[in-house]
Amino acid sequence: MISINKLSKVFGDNIALRDVDLNIKKGEFITLLGPNGAGKTTLIKIMSTLMSATSGSVTIDGYDVKEEPIEVRKRIGVISHETYLYDDLTAYENLEFYGKMYEIGELDERISNVVSLAGLQHRLHDRVGTFSRGMKQRLSIARTLLHDPPILFLDEPYTGLDQHAAATFDEISSGFAEDKTTMMATHDISRGLEKCDRLLILSSGEIVFDAPKEKIRDEAHLRSIYVQHTSG
Repeated sequence: MISINKLSKVFGDNIALRDVDLNIKKGEFITLLGPNGAGKTTLIKIMSTLMSATSGSVTIDGYDVKEEPIEVRKRIGVISHETYLYDDLTAYENLEFYGKMYEIGELDERISNVVSLAGLQHRLHDRVGTFSRGMKQRLSIARTLLHDPPILFLDEPYTGLDQHAAATFDEISSGFAEDKTTMMATHDISRGLEKCDRLLILSSGEIVFDAPKEKIRDEAHLRSIYVQHTSG
């Protein structure tokens, strides 16, 4: 479903990604761990066509992200600490805007479905600028699922969420990711281990650990592996 070959990204003298190779199968849930500055967000931005690589290639469902970005965008959804919502518009107007971009048929029905999933029916016609951080993240989920993408990228989705909002996000996301190919970049080792089928550690722009979940005994074991591969 996703193939990355010799992917590198350089910002001036800083090498953010260094010859990354990665293949992700259809339906896999990948957790991507790594310290600040490891390259996690850069990798997801390149995969989701928001940033160009310096060298190497990425194909998503057979489409090259550089040569065929429109086809790639039809197949992906992105949830991050940036909600990509417009505060001056209502929840409905935000979803209507994105729905028209994706040329979704029966848009009102689809908006109703994703808003119900996010539990925001009662705020559908309220301006997003009045929403809490947790509510914006829930609307961001609705925005992401609007065109029913088969691939999801979750970039630090828990950033800025309080305990209640994070629990709500867990509850909602536990259902929508079941039939999706998903990569989640996170600092949250506990949640990352709980959700994944396979776990990667990125450090200094390189994948330094790649193993299926069953190779990790428990959270303490994972924390030991993480320190081993990211310290120094």
